[in-house]
Amino acid sequence: MKSLHPADPAIAVLLPCYNEEQTIGAVVRGFREALPQATIYVYDNNSTDLTALQARAGGAIVIREPRQGKGNVVRRMFADIEADIYVMADGDGTYDPQDAPQLINALLTERVDMVVGTRRGVTDDAGRAGHAFGNRIFNTLYQFLFGRDFTDIFSGYRVFSRRYVKSFPAVSGGFEIETEMSVHASALRIPVCEMPLDYGRRPEGSESKLSTFRDGANILWMFAMLMKETRPARFFGALAILSLAASAGFAAPVLYEYFATGYVAKVPTWILSIGLLMLSMIMMVAGLILDSVARGRAEQKRIHYLSHAPAQTIAKTAGEADKHRSIRAA
Repeated sequence: MKSLHPADPAIAVLLPCYNEEQTIGAVVRGFREALPQATIYVYDNNSTDLTALQARAGGAIVIREPRQGKGNVVRRMFADIEADIYVMADGDGTYDPQDAPQLINALLTERVDMVVGTRRGVTDDAGRAGHAFGNRIFNTLYQFLFGRDFTDIFSGYRVFSRRYVKSFPAVSGGFEIETEMSVHASALRIPVCEMPLDYGRRPEGSESKLSTFRDGANILWMFAMLMKETRPARFFGALAILSLAASAGFAAPVLYEYFATGYVAKVPTWILSIGLLMLSMIMMVAGLILDSVARGRAEQKRIHYLSHAPAQTIAKTAGEADKHRSIRAA
């Protein structure tokens, strides 16, 4: 494979792994062939099989992360590794390493900070109907809550610029990390793009680590927390409307009886409706105040994001330096 640029920026391939001895060796070799100039890192997340040995045999640098969960691994990888371009994929063989140069090329030519390899075969999801249904539901919910930047928020095949990686405050611990990555880009209006790619199947004997209900509940909870942090006015406004509707529902029969008879017989119900009304007003005010706080936090994160040079600028600077050296040599 030809070099992507006469003076390529530093590329790091990041592979979080947990019990992937059957596939990780082939994945590492595939990335070495597709990106010979890249450094490949495998983060072993407490594997009980020979994942680490197979990764080293394939030529990867293996680092152990003891905190269980993909989110913990990604946080560690982003903190540890210094590079200009980061390629992140899974170690289960479902993503083709030969697609990595296309993703990197899209990052540079489209001048974006994250490219997501959307999965063409994701509706099959290794034959698990629960995962396919969950993907459709959560992608639709994401677009409603956070915007239409992404059509596959759970894809694990992504390419990042340095300024995205170093400005991403990863807080989640599990598979909901991809959702957090997407929300970070949407909230700060970071330029991103998607590229449809074929999605493979796990080989016989290799099992998915996903739990349809447990991970689905974690992702739904992450949606709520990210909504509260990034769009508190909408989050608390929705709760205020629900509380107001409940208050009106309890108050209606009491008021009807009062206007008909002149007295209130159901005093506890009336007190409950007044309490819900006050709660609604409190949540509305809290949402407005926290919205101002969230805007200030977003501005600070945006400034930090802009403080890092993008990969395309690094590549351009490196190319110009090579050109000047060639001219001087001539």
